Amino acid sequence: MDQQQLFVKMALLSWNTQVKRAEKVFNSYTDDEFYLPVATGKNRIVYLYGHLAAYHDMLKETLGIGKQNRPDLAVIFLQNPDNPSIKLPPIEELKAHWTEVHGELNTLFDQLSPGDWFKRHNAMTDEDFEKDPSRNRLSVLLNRANHVAYHIGQVVLVKTVNV
Repeated sequence: MDQQQLFVKMALLSWNTQVKRAEKVFNSYTDDEFYLPVATGKNRIVYLYGHLAAYHDMLKETLGIGKQNRPDLAVIFLQNPDNPSIKLPPIEELKAHWTEVHGELNTLFDQLSPGDWFKRHNAMTDEDFEKDPSRNRLSVLLNRANHVAYHIGQVVLVKTVNV
């Protein structure tokens, strides 16, 4: 196994670990509990769940490997803050979207060669990539895995605060 293959394997392991942890944490809440805030005046669990699902759906376009399935969710969960007065999609619909997005990402990730991961992503210019090639698709994946871990930490606190 060469270095690129090893780095990709490590990054995908990190990504898959965080996604599985997130699924376990989110699935530990009832549909009613999804509407609890992570702290007084802060985002609700449902918002963070939708936020991650929408961000991961958008990841396909950022990496240049596919199209977003639900751009309407980006408006709700990425472009606007959590607002309890806004009607959100049902939890069941968000869970189906989560499953669909992560299944699709796994398929798309499997189709990328190790070298593909070290190419420029679509959120930067060719000029910027030439200046800093470490800002590649693989770095985006690692950043997204860290983003999931951050929100898992927030959501886990709900159980400790509301015990």
